Formats: sequence, C-alpha cells, structure tokens
Amino acid sequence: WRSNAQLLTLPPPFSWRNLLDVTFLSISDGEIHRMPLPDDASCYGSIDNWLFLTDSDDGCSLMNPFSKATLQLPKLARIWHHERGNAYNACTRLFYKLAVPLPLDLSSDSLVAVLINDPLRHSVVCIVHRSISTDSFRFHDRPIKNNFYDIAFCGGKLYALSCGKLFTVEMSEVHIEKPKVPHVECIVEDFPTESHSQPCPENHICVTWPYLVESGGRLLNVIRLVGVPFPPEDDDDIFKDSLTFSFEVYEADLNTGSRMWRRVESLGDQALFVGRHYSKSLSAAEYVGAQEDCIYFMCDDYFRSDEDPLCDAGIYNMRSGVITPLLQENTAPRLHPTGEGHPTWFFPADGAM
Repeated sequence: WRSNAQLLTLPPPFSWRNLLDVTFLSISDGEIHRMPLPDDASCYGSIDNWLFLTDSDDGCSLMNPFSKATLQLPKLARIWHHERGNAYNACTRLFYKLAVPLPLDLSSDSLVAVLINDPLRHSVVCIVHRSISTDSFRFHDRPIKNNFYDIAFCGGKLYALSCGKLFTVEMSEVHIEKPKVPHVECIVEDFPTESHSQPCPENHICVTWPYLVESGGRLLNVIRLVGVPFPPEDDDDIFKDSLTFSFEVYEADLNTGSRMWRRVESLGDQALFVGRHYSKSLSAAEYVGAQEDCIYFMCDDYFRSDEDPLCDAGIYNMRSGVITPLLQENTAPRLHPTGEGHPTWFFPADGAM
C-alpha cells in the first residue's frame, strides 16, 4: 500500500518526441514507445496528447492514440491548393501548425486555428469551426514578405508572428453562406534597439527561427540562433552541418500599449518545448525529469535533413547559456530511422485520455 501510494503521488513523465509515425522517444528515460496509427496516416504535428494526422486522400484529423478518439478536420491541403491556384500542384509539401485554446475543447463548437505554409513561404491561417462545413473557412492571405511564421492562443485570443511583428487575428462571428475575413491588426512592431545576441561561431552565418509560445499567461517570442557553415561543404544541403548555439526570449507587452518586445532573462519554474509543429510551456516541478528555466529543442525539418532524429537537439539553460544534449549518452538510443516523419513534441500525461 505504501509503495502504491508513493507511485500515485509521483509527477508524470513530461514529454515524448516522435521519431517516425509509429515510434516515440521518451525524453526522461530514452525509452522507445510504438503506437501504430491508422492505415495510410502520417503524423504532421500534435496538441498535448493528440496527434495531428493526414492521409493520402488529404484527410485531416486529431487522434488520441491511447483512447483512439478522433476529431475530424476539413481537408486542408485541398483548400490550400484551391486558394493558391494552378501554380501549386498536389505534390507541394505543406507545413502545418495547429493552435487551440487550451485545454482542448472536444465539443462540436470547438475551435482550431491552422497555419499552413509551403516551401516558398506563402502562408495562410484557417479558422476551423468543427460544427460547420468547410465552406465556413476564413482565410487571411498576405504578401510573401509579410508571411506568418507561427501562431498561438493566449488569453483566449489568437496571435500570429511575422518578421518580428505580432498580430492579433480577430475571429468575428461565423457566417456559413458568406464567411468573413478575420480582422488582423499589428500590436507589437519591433525589438529593443540593443541586441544581446551571442556572436555567431567563426566561419558561420547566423540563421534565426522564431517560435510563439504561451507561458503562464505571457506570450513569448522564442528566437533560435543557428550557425550555418560558410561557405557550405554541401551545396545540396547547406544546413547539413548547422548547429543551434543560442536562444533569445522576448515577451509581448500586451497591457501598456508600448508596441514593443521586452527581453526575458528567466523563465522561472517553466520549461519550454519549442518546435515548428508544436510548442508548449509547462511547470518543471509537475513533471518527472523536466528542468526549469530551460528550453528544449529538436531538429526542426526546416534546418536539416539528417536521418538521425536527435541531431541538433538539446536543452538550452537560460541562466548559464549552456546547451546540453537532449539525452545523455548512456540513455540515448542509436537511431538512424528511414521513412517519413515530422518532428513534434507529444505529452502523454496531458489533456483528455
């Protein structure tokens, strides 16, 4: 009884990382978990312990791999190609980023926002009301120089990030017959004039990638700094030997109207997990093995095409500025998988089971 009581009070494991569509790696202990997906389905992202799946018929859904519960979504790829016209064929590889007001609402009136990008960086934000047909999609399409990089909900509002600027995406009432375009307004325009960036490693150029993350009621712009060798040794894959060397974190000033980003020096007890397909903030004290005031990052498929899914993956300590491996050498499996997979975080203990 005493042993069982101790187990019940232990905090849950905090995160898995998908390696392929059916394989997940536990970050806390290096264990491999396999959860077969429906036939012809591929994992394109996640929300807590729900996976975002697509199939060869452009079908889209959210699935809980434990309960097998499924939430159907519209066929986003078909809508995208219809909007973009004949210049985009069915073979265009699309990037998806889902955002929902947490906790995930399972009702028929639930709301899902989807950011879709193509390799040329054209972007569109879809506002999906699951209780209404695909006719009710509302798009926001912008010039390529102002494309959206990321989206996130904070305080029940939807925000979008573009070239350092932060926008609100106001979701007006749904009109089935004639959908309205959301009202988009820039509320944060620029960064502080002083830069705290660490210098790029010698013989490298610096590439940055932003992640928009809600953390304890704050909206954070987490900027990843990646050193790319120059000149590149492989012209076919210029990111082949790139490595993340630092992070910068800024908070949007949503209350005073300053229209500026404020530099954040500490995350407190929070641990951030950043990725192109899903980002999340959590209290490190509530999860086994999580480190507070740290940023967990993976090899986003934008940067590298290595077969090793643990390349350029690590933990950045906000206090020391030091990066350590995502897994220690004695627990890291030797992984060189082949096949299709889209890197995303997965939190088996969170959300509805």
